[in-house]
Amino acid sequence: MAKIELQLPSLPPLPKPLARVGKYLGFLRRYFSLRGYGFFSNFEGLKDKLVDLLYKKRGKYARPFLHFGLVSLAFLVITLGPIILSRSDQEIKPSSAPLGVMQSAAAQSNSFYTLQSEEVRQYRGGEIITHIVQDGETLSSIAARYGLQATTIMWENDLQAKSVLKPNQELRILPVDGIRHKVSRGETIYSVGKKYGLDENQVQTIIDYPFNEFVNDETFELATGQYLMVPAGVKPDAINSQVPLTRVSAVLTPDAGAVSGSGNFIWPASGLISQGYSFYHKAFDISNRSGGPILAADSGTIIVAGWIDNSGYGNRILIDHGNGYSTLYGHMSLIQVQVGQRVKRGDVIGQMGSTGRSTGTHLHFEVRQGGQLLNPGSFLR
Repeated sequence: MAKIELQLPSLPPLPKPLARVGKYLGFLRRYFSLRGYGFFSNFEGLKDKLVDLLYKKRGKYARPFLHFGLVSLAFLVITLGPIILSRSDQEIKPSSAPLGVMQSAAAQSNSFYTLQSEEVRQYRGGEIITHIVQDGETLSSIAARYGLQATTIMWENDLQAKSVLKPNQELRILPVDGIRHKVSRGETIYSVGKKYGLDENQVQTIIDYPFNEFVNDETFELATGQYLMVPAGVKPDAINSQVPLTRVSAVLTPDAGAVSGSGNFIWPASGLISQGYSFYHKAFDISNRSGGPILAADSGTIIVAGWIDNSGYGNRILIDHGNGYSTLYGHMSLIQVQVGQRVKRGDVIGQMGSTGRSTGTHLHFEVRQGGQLLNPGSFLR
């Protein structure tokens, strides 16, 4: 049987330009294959030699490698860190002022906390520093240097009024006037306050001091062995010997009657000033065990009314007086106004209580101007 062969037609040859491109691409493939193979072969050989060396000297080069790595990391942080931070600061732009009554109140509060943090730095953030006595220094001169009373330095360092200071003697300097107490088992803020001459209402100063810590911020539970700062506290033997107290005594406020007029502030409540104005407590605390009504210190519009968050103010009212000033009333038990309502000076706005971060029935009263908290004593007459 005859064999039949099929003959396919031959393809026409590629044009010369395409043939040249194909040859060039083939050359590139072979070139990079050889080059890549050579590079990775050399790399593998170098790696094998390094691994063999480290294996033979295992453990010997671990510390130098570790030190070199840490130094390199520190160098990168020091050189690149400021550049990254500066770019971040340039990208972050302050947002425009928020609109609305409640938002403006929040913006005012943010300004206050920024200002307060700057003032807190002046008191070393609650840090206790060590002072080295120099020739000629006395308790009075050292106390004046740090803005403290001599008794504060005496009590902290177990000195007497007649103690003679020696050069190079070390003294512990507290950030504020008062006494530092080491908590014993079973003690509470009330027992500690009573020990150092504070009554039930004045114990609030211990809580308001921003650098005191508590196991539970709601019950103010103390941990055995912790240190507690008692602002304006007095050493027990000084109390027993009837030494004049260094703290300001509680003063009876004038009766908060309903008066007419505007531009001046009246007393918002009746009671005792259990805590005055200080760098960490920019307000007056007016205490009254029996409670009582709270009056608007001046005419204005209610812009905050209620316990709108979990802050320590508790139930509070914020009044905008329309002249750049505003007043805040905190820890209230009952609120008798609403947001947007206008009140006259002397109108009843609520009742005194102990809501929020509070140890007893009292009114927390603030005077604000442009986000800054002012001394209410400069306005109340």
